[in-house]
Amino acid sequence: MTTRETHPIEIAGLHRELRLFEIKPGLKIAILNILGDTELVQACAKALAKKLENINFDIIVTAEAKSIPIAYALSVEMNKPYVVLRKAYKAYMGQALQAETLSITTGQPQTLILDEKDLHLVHNSHVLILDDVISTGSTLQGMRIIMEKAGATVAAEAAILTEGERAQWEHILSLGHLPLFTD
Repeated sequence: MTTRETHPIEIAGLHRELRLFEIKPGLKIAILNILGDTELVQACAKALAKKLENINFDIIVTAEAKSIPIAYALSVEMNKPYVVLRKAYKAYMGQALQAETLSITTGQPQTLILDEKDLHLVHNSHVLILDDVISTGSTLQGMRIIMEKAGATVAAEAAILTEGERAQWEHILSLGHLPLFTD
């Protein structure tokens, strides 16, 4: 088995070793993958709920897929509904709203889609945009575009972690920050 380089981090009182992943020659990022890490998801939901207790919002909006567990857990913790913006259109989604983003991990364009059934939930609502890690802001921008199209007001933006240029993410409510790793 190959030993992978990691970055140690404390998140919501828990220690994790995040694997480093090369996204282009000479540049690596630490990967936070909360899928299946129930202990971390629950701890992060509790910690984020404390940071959000004075924010007035009606619904949590997140993008598929790695941030779904934190959206669900925060939804339970704060007794707020949540909506997932999907990455692939299905016929049952009706007249969905869409925005295109660029994924940092794949380097490929991706589409975010608000299912027609969820439009009434966000229309005229104050929403919390939530992601697991905010790196380039592309997914965040895609979520903002869809919320604007849907007639929602973004009350706040939150993430478990931010990454990259810290000053760019000062308005994001988060539990920590990851550096970029260069050779």
